[in-house]
Amino acid sequence: MKNIIQPVKGTREFYPPEMAVRNWLYENIQKVSESFGYSEYDGPFLEPIGLFAAKSGEELVKEQSFVFPDRGGNLITLRPELTPSLARMVAQKQHQLIYPLRWWSFGPFWRYEKPQKGRTREFFQWNIDLIGSKSPEADAELIAICAEFFKRIGLSPKNVKVLMNDRRLMDHKLSEIGIDASIKKKALRIIDRQDKMAHATWKAYALDNGLTEEQFKGIAKILGNKNLFQESTELKNIFSALENLGVQEYVQFDPKIVRGLDYYTGVVFEARDIGKSTRAILGGGRYDDLVKDVGGEPLTGVGFAMGDVVLPIILEQYGLVPDMEVNPSQILVTIFDEELIPVSLSIATVLRRADFSIQTYPKAEKIGKQLKFADRCGIKFALIIGPEEKEQGIAQVKDIRTREQSSVPIAELVNYFKGLLAE
Repeated sequence: MKNIIQPVKGTREFYPPEMAVRNWLYENIQKVSESFGYSEYDGPFLEPIGLFAAKSGEELVKEQSFVFPDRGGNLITLRPELTPSLARMVAQKQHQLIYPLRWWSFGPFWRYEKPQKGRTREFFQWNIDLIGSKSPEADAELIAICAEFFKRIGLSPKNVKVLMNDRRLMDHKLSEIGIDASIKKKALRIIDRQDKMAHATWKAYALDNGLTEEQFKGIAKILGNKNLFQESTELKNIFSALENLGVQEYVQFDPKIVRGLDYYTGVVFEARDIGKSTRAILGGGRYDDLVKDVGGEPLTGVGFAMGDVVLPIILEQYGLVPDMEVNPSQILVTIFDEELIPVSLSIATVLRRADFSIQTYPKAEKIGKQLKFADRCGIKFALIIGPEEKEQGIAQVKDIRTREQSSVPIAELVNYFKGLLAE
């Protein structure tokens, strides 16, 4: 093993079982997104660093992005997120698009994180956004999409919750305790880090970043008020819409949720495992200025992003990872001997053109070895044609699981398998 070149730290390798899970997640993401009327899109994997420097926050740009000069000396980055790219894409064709705009994407992203369980430097991410509506119902729709996705993959409200807050409410409450505009961004970052630190460490961090003792006590009091949402008309309207959408059991108010990215301006939310790990699964919120900040006209939006690293860990801990058929092959066409290779290949082609997934064994070997290969690969049926079968115009079809065998005329194989595999 020491002579094998190792992969780049923090990257991932998808062997067929892992790829099957990724594809299963993608299929469910696609079905849920489309059920709400969202269209799939994607953006560039490489972006100028300036796209993120303005609004995503210093931590993302200076500490988490892979930044390098191109041959012309321009600083570019492997995309760490998609929302700024989306904003630019909308700004570029702002007057040609139909609003409200509903788009979703699933693709690769990169962040210079410290690799650990549930965190890698390379990941796939679901992004979904509704652009062009300021209504509470638009916010509720994105949160409902989260809940419907969890429901679809088997995660119940006992497993996960979408925790929701509103930055406008927090901005008002911070002003009430004497935190002015010059340090509000710092105050939000302090709130965002509360769950990541012990209380004493968090307090020291807050005081080191410019808060007074009284302001810190004020923030602690705000964060302890679970009924604070009653002061927000927007949040009350969202909860009402979520009840009508039938997902209210998945959602609760949490004043600690403010999200770390600078471009959020309204409702913010995170989905968390509320069981063993308490890990964040996805996060999002409303952004009112991002399209304007990348050169377009003012246009509001709301959306969320979900990476693919944490979710499989949570599904596994709840026993919800489905059994996957890693090998797509339904039938193995065996090779009886060298002379019968043309016959086997021809039959495999006929079946393949009838939309069956077919493997042919690559060379003539003992039939027992070929059947053992089919069994280990999870292939359901094997087709055997020896000299006698060729002469009679038949094939032996062996059920790998039951060991039962049937003689089927070669001319009827397509219809035979259509009936057999439809069961």
